[in-house]
Amino acid sequence: MIRHGLVEFRQISHPSEISASQTRELVECWITVANTGGAVGFAFPPVGLEQVAPVAERLIADLDPQRSRLLLAVVDGALAGWLNLSRHVDPLVAHWGTVNRVQTHPGYRRRGIGAAMMHRVRQIGRDEMGLEQLRLCARGGVGLEDFYGRLGWKEIGRWPGALRFGAGDGPADAGRRSPAGRGRPARPACGPP
Repeated sequence: MIRHGLVEFRQISHPSEISASQTRELVECWITVANTGGAVGFAFPPVGLEQVAPVAERLIADLDPQRSRLLLAVVDGALAGWLNLSRHVDPLVAHWGTVNRVQTHPGYRRRGIGAAMMHRVRQIGRDEMGLEQLRLCARGGVGLEDFYGRLGWKEIGRWPGALRFGAGDGPADAGRRSPAGRGRPARPACGPP
């Protein structure tokens, strides 16, 4: 467990390391964030336990110290946010990781928790997993460009029309971002993660 100000970080790298109560909190956070408009993998809210729990169970079952980790942000013993860092198994791209499901519970927003998680995941990727690059996709047009930009993440491309939420609904852009790392320029992505 690492403290960053008032936030405690708990890193989970194996299914046996997460308790039933932590799993419940993670699922509850995911439901709340999805149902308040968060771009966290459930495009058609409202969602509930029956949709989110199986996805969380698969995510947890796939945890592995070298391939997939959860980072939990805890404030006063309660889950305030979480994200997933994963590495692709293909040796050609095993040097970069993907950050997924970045979310802060609405009750803990505007406290710097999201920024603290993004700083911490960068340290984990570099120092513990030996990753040279981190990437993520972010829904365009909802303020995420500014958030990630302030944290040093660079936009390396857009995928117009990647997301469509319904008939007659305009496509959303998904921007890919990569932090500048170790003096190397960001490289463009060549397709979906």
